[in-house]
Amino acid sequence: MLEDRVEILGVPFVCATMNEMVEIVHEHVKKEEKCFIVTANPEIVMKANQEKEYMEIIRHADYVTADGIGIVKAAQWLKKPLPERVAGYDMMIRFLELSNQHAYKVYLLGAKEEVLQEAVRRIRKQYPNVDLVGARNGYFQWEDSTIIDEIKEKQPDFIFVALGMGRQEKWIAEHMPHVQKGVFMGVGGSFDVLAGALKRAPEAWIRLHLEWLYRLLQQPSRAKRMMALPKFVLKVWREKVAKGK
Repeated sequence: MLEDRVEILGVPFVCATMNEMVEIVHEHVKKEEKCFIVTANPEIVMKANQEKEYMEIIRHADYVTADGIGIVKAAQWLKKPLPERVAGYDMMIRFLELSNQHAYKVYLLGAKEEVLQEAVRRIRKQYPNVDLVGARNGYFQWEDSTIIDEIKEKQPDFIFVALGMGRQEKWIAEHMPHVQKGVFMGVGGSFDVLAGALKRAPEAWIRLHLEWLYRLLQQPSRAKRMMALPKFVLKVWREKVAKGK
């Protein structure tokens, strides 16, 4: 397990590159161990600072990765640099590639039914050796035990949960204790990107650290949620000033 952590506003980010994350998670899979990955951006950090229960869930995850350039920049400001951004979508793709190489079992949970089915179709086409053992949309009663029962029966190596920020981490925290193995990872809107329902920002936008703006232009409804960004910057800056005294 990777031990080095960089704490930003109470959230412990793993100090690792993408390649290191893939390598250590692969070790968990080979040993048939359980593992909980949170891919956190500034919005998630702010939510955790506002909700004690959510902070506890995140702090008990095995790995929290820097999904957002804002996290990497904040670490630099606090003089606790992280090696690089480890984006959730990119990590999911790396795990699908790994699963394709080793015929690992994968389970998908979340998104609308049409989005989910298109994601399933594309996975089967692009990663034909992946053993896709189950796929359920995100519209279910919270008390529904059939999903975790299916996961217990099929024993997937990777469980990608796309229920949205907060809900997906809570679902994993509640249900992961009931299984013997598997890498559980909250992936937000990654199924939408995988299915082509949502476009990923072009490389030029990513290099300019404007991926958040590209997504906002596609989804103007996210404007209210984006207000977490300036609040995050201000809170990090205040922490930097306080520690500098």
